Amino acid sequence: MGDGGSDTGEDPMLDSLICVAGSSIKKSGFIASHSTDERERRVIFVNAGGEELRRQGHSEIEVEADRFFQGGDVLRTDEEVADGGDLPSIYQSARYGNFCYEFRDLPPGDYSVDLHFAEIVYTNGPRGMRVFNVFIQDEKAVSELDVYSIVGANRALQVMNIPVSAGKDGVVSVNFQGVVGSPTVSGICIKQGAPELQLVSSGRDGKSLLCDNCFAPVKLTAAENKAARMSFTAKYEREIRELKAQCQMKQDECYEAWMSLTAANQELEKVRAELDVKFFQNFTLGQAMEKETEKMAKISSKYEHDRRLWVAAIDELERKMKAIKSEHSQLSFEAHQCANSIPGLNQMVTAVQSLVGQYDDLKMKFNEEQERRKKLYNQLLESKGNIRVFCRCRPLNMEEASSRPQTVVEFTDAKDGDVFEDASPVATSVLDGYNVCIFAYGQTGTGKTFTMEGTEQNRGVNYRTLELLFKIAEDRKKTISYDISVSVLEVYNEQVRDLLASSPPMVVRLEIKQVSEGVNHVPGVVDMKVENVDEVWNILQTGSNARAVGSNNVNGHSSRSHCMICTVVRAKNLVTGECTRSKLWLVDLAGSERLAKTDVQGERLKEAQSINKSLSALGDVISALATKSSHIPYRNSKLTHLLQDSLGGDSKTLMFVQISPSEHDLGETVSSLNFATRVRGVELGPAKKQSDTTEIQKLKLMLPFCLCQLKCKDDTIRKLEENVQALEGKTKSKEQFSKSQQDKIIDLENQVELKAELCGHLEKRLSQVYEKMQRKEEACYSFQQKVISFIMKISELHNPISLSARSFEG
Repeated sequence: MGDGGSDTGEDPMLDSLICVAGSSIKKSGFIASHSTDERERRVIFVNAGGEELRRQGHSEIEVEADRFFQGGDVLRTDEEVADGGDLPSIYQSARYGNFCYEFRDLPPGDYSVDLHFAEIVYTNGPRGMRVFNVFIQDEKAVSELDVYSIVGANRALQVMNIPVSAGKDGVVSVNFQGVVGSPTVSGICIKQGAPELQLVSSGRDGKSLLCDNCFAPVKLTAAENKAARMSFTAKYEREIRELKAQCQMKQDECYEAWMSLTAANQELEKVRAELDVKFFQNFTLGQAMEKETEKMAKISSKYEHDRRLWVAAIDELERKMKAIKSEHSQLSFEAHQCANSIPGLNQMVTAVQSLVGQYDDLKMKFNEEQERRKKLYNQLLESKGNIRVFCRCRPLNMEEASSRPQTVVEFTDAKDGDVFEDASPVATSVLDGYNVCIFAYGQTGTGKTFTMEGTEQNRGVNYRTLELLFKIAEDRKKTISYDISVSVLEVYNEQVRDLLASSPPMVVRLEIKQVSEGVNHVPGVVDMKVENVDEVWNILQTGSNARAVGSNNVNGHSSRSHCMICTVVRAKNLVTGECTRSKLWLVDLAGSERLAKTDVQGERLKEAQSINKSLSALGDVISALATKSSHIPYRNSKLTHLLQDSLGGDSKTLMFVQISPSEHDLGETVSSLNFATRVRGVELGPAKKQSDTTEIQKLKLMLPFCLCQLKCKDDTIRKLEENVQALEGKTKSKEQFSKSQQDKIIDLENQVELKAELCGHLEKRLSQVYEKMQRKEEACYSFQQKVISFIMKISELHNPISLSARSFEG
């Protein structure tokens, strides 16, 4: 079976694979012998994984289809196998996996087995992807065979002349066991008779030792056979000594590895002990924090209950005042009817003047009560701090939820309506003449734009605020007239842009001008007057669509500018004539994340630098306000310059800090919460009404005209007095009628006295309510002190937890 050329020469590596003496490895495929004896010796030739083959090449060859196997699967390839010999097609199929072959019904005796292999799967290597052992009759015949490392891919390999004996049962078993990967075989040939070594002429040295399947056989003499056996014995003893040396070296290496493992286990036990201590400390701190949280929840619930009682009491007073006002109007109407019925009677005029005086007194008391109510309402807001801070945490998105990260924030679900419910008292203060600023702060992707703008199905703070303003303005239209206008700006790369302008925002360059002390104005900005919420929604959508957006590795649709909605409210009290002009700023700030996290370049880098600069300037303003510095650096940024009249001590400010629950954003979340803590500590003091100076100027211009009109009225009054004197003569005939009317006037006076007593009772009740509210304010102040101390305790507890977490991560 093959010649004795270089393919079967001695190779120490190949020799180490053969576990049975007399076997050999040939780096080529099957070559049929022309010898009749060779063909007769061939008992079974199986094409593993293939079909039956007949008569290929120059000699008649019969190869049976794959059978006698147990288990395994079939592999086939259409690629040509190099050095395939006379049967290259048997190397294009193979059986692989967990399998074995059992050849039955063989006559008892000695046989030899040839195995045929080819690597047709791992054609690109590397070595060591498929290593397996071959057992024949449960004895290892081939050890750790790697076909690819010997001949490469798509090349034939033979293991020839493996001796085997069939017992009385007539069974020869060939078992393949994988070391690395699954074993494979392309063909198995069983020949009758044990293999014998022969001595033939080689053409060079005259003699060489080959298998009897190659050239003309010549049997060895007993002496030559003994010499060959001694040669094999010496070779295997040499290999055994080398293996013993390698075994000793491996034992030394194993001992060193065992010592290293023992030391590592000791270190691991120490680390586990420290970790248990840290875990117990964290567990203790967690229990303490839960107790403090429960106390905080109880205090907050009590405070909310008291606040609702105060609001209910104020609403009740308002209802009673409306009833008094209605009754007063009815009495005034009846008094006017009486005066018209007897215009010439001095007594009637005196009574009417008395009623008018009482009306003026009630009107003054009503105005005083209304001012007191507003004062109490604003004191209620100021008791919570002029700058109010709300923290809102978005849920995990689909990408974060799929990776199942650890959340660092625990929160309950809240809708935009719930968020706006607490923010609405501050927002509606703009209708009372106060400047108000509401802004959202946080890193990109935490839901700032969703909180401020929302969607058409779930409105945000911007829409809900303006909707509430129109609703309250409609309720107050009988006593106060309102004029509301809206403009939408953005600060992009430290440039002010008008998002409602017909031309592109980058074409028109806008500058900030100072109209009066602390009041800024942007000349040329589009100021849209609005009458209802539908117009408001269209304007907000137009501004949102024109806003600058971009993409980075934090958010694929990131706002790259500060969006600022300015609502100007001009109000005139129809009763007192008081005029106010106030502003409401609704600001959606750009993301506050650090440059290293966004990993942007070029224009996006410039945008990020401008955003961080403006947010840093906002932080400087907050710090200056917190420390009550004499100089507030509003002009360090276009953002703070625009908000100057709504961030100072004369305004009311509310901030939404947006955070992410993912542990990947922990650094940005902590930074946002630290900024919110600084903002929460700012004490601006009581806000002031913003009087409308334009109305005062108009009144000054109207003063000369009013004086002239007053002179005309005086002349008219003088003429009326003359007419009254003329009418006095005519009234004498109506004295009898006047007596009956006097009785009615007395009844009216009694009613007025009863109303006066009722008013006195109400004044006492109001004074009692005011005293109660003062006591509540004192309780609120003490509660605030407790909250501050509680926050300090939480921060003290948070620091060791952070240190332990960092050491654990390290």
